[in-house]
Amino acid sequence: MGAVLWLRTIALLSFLAALLIGIGYLIGGIAVASFMVVLSLIFNLVAFLFSDKIVLRSYEARIISEYEMPWLHEMVLSLAQKAGIPKPQIAIVPTSVPNAFATGRSPRHAVVAVTEGILNMLNREELEAVLGHEITHIKNRDMLIGTVAAMIASAIVYLAYIARWFAFLFSDDDDSLITLIALAIFAPIAALLIRMAISRTREYLADEGSAKLTRNPGALARALIKIEQSVERRPMKGNPSTSHLFIVNPFRVSTLLKLFSTHPPTEERIEALRKLAVKMGVPFNY
Repeated sequence: MGAVLWLRTIALLSFLAALLIGIGYLIGGIAVASFMVVLSLIFNLVAFLFSDKIVLRSYEARIISEYEMPWLHEMVLSLAQKAGIPKPQIAIVPTSVPNAFATGRSPRHAVVAVTEGILNMLNREELEAVLGHEITHIKNRDMLIGTVAAMIASAIVYLAYIARWFAFLFSDDDDSLITLIALAIFAPIAALLIRMAISRTREYLADEGSAKLTRNPGALARALIKIEQSVERRPMKGNPSTSHLFIVNPFRVSTLLKLFSTHPPTEERIEALRKLAVKMGVPFNY
């Protein structure tokens, strides 16, 4: 399953890049596409380098020392050693809404953040499974992959904006006008859908990584359903653009917007974990 999901990520990123090159070529050649890549790279590189500090500050998360909650540090250390990465820092988010996320530009500069709510709601096995999910995100460098996807998608949006003005100001051919307008409308939507598909693929991979680290996929399934049920009753307050960071989308999402969701449906994640348990030969206590 893991190899298939990695291939899907590569294919989606390749398609996103091909879409960017195609639009750039239609508007003004490779030079235009290259310029937009550089422009989007600058903005997203800044976000990549400082996103951990920005996100932690926005949720008032506090880094805790090894003397605070030593049992939590031991749990994270054990999972990090199994994953073969340095132990990330640990942060506590002061909210009763249960959730968790990982951030940081590399395994050596990573933070795992958990809310006060998740510490109170989940038992030890379930919490370990959630932390295994976040540790896998760090190991797989999903922050970097997400930044690359965001960079390309941003460049496509910029190009679509240019296409719209180019169509009205410079195009005197009806066919070209229609093509440029269509690009301006549908290219950003396609880029967003692909970017969200990449995010969903990475969530499946992180679930799989957690199951392999803990040998307990049922614990993660139980944690996912508990978190989702809590979010449905009381969504978190925050910036929806950060939803992809959390193990479960912490914000209320309408039925229509689920098409653009950064997370797979929880029932599908649980079913994937059930199949993985059978493949691993371990019980699925859900």
